[in-house]
Amino acid sequence: MPGSPPIQGITLATRVTLARIIAIPVFIVLLIYYLLGLKDGTPNPTLRWWAFGIFLTVAATDALDGYLARARNEVSALGRILDPLADKLLLLSALILLTRPNLPALTPHIPIWFSALVISRDALIIGGYFLVRHVAGNVHVQPRWTGKVATVLQMIAILWVLSQYDERHFPILIGVAGALTALAGLQYLWDGWRQARHSPRAG
Repeated sequence: MPGSPPIQGITLATRVTLARIIAIPVFIVLLIYYLLGLKDGTPNPTLRWWAFGIFLTVAATDALDGYLARARNEVSALGRILDPLADKLLLLSALILLTRPNLPALTPHIPIWFSALVISRDALIIGGYFLVRHVAGNVHVQPRWTGKVATVLQMIAILWVLSQYDERHFPILIGVAGALTALAGLQYLWDGWRQARHSPRAG
């Protein structure tokens, strides 16, 4: 809130975010061991289900740290950085590990084009952020419903693969998620271009 003193120490919301970040390496290790077993023909489904549970828990608690920060009036600069970082680390690690076209036993799996689209979009947004900040002096990020829905669909796609659910309708989910991911990326780039163009510093 305006005029509020800066938050000192690590808040409860930040502790929740840190717990989510700490769980990500555990998720990665479990999934790697499962994939190695799958490659050798000796998969351990328990490892996959543990990875599924950790991913679901970290994804489901995405809104918890934000709610705690607002409810307790403990919004901090550290929390604003760590919260989206936790989401991106979770999503990107899962996408990269589950993009396995050379592992036929992993069915379904994340298509290469989908992972490339998500990673490219995030890289363009980050690069655009710093470019607009350099040109305009500050950046106002307006959340888009397309971006929020795309993130939810990305998480559903990862959970779908981890559960090894029926692959018949999986391409439809991936197609819709990919379209919204691309649309959200274009919207964010458009917003950034407008801010840079209309900035007094841009001349």
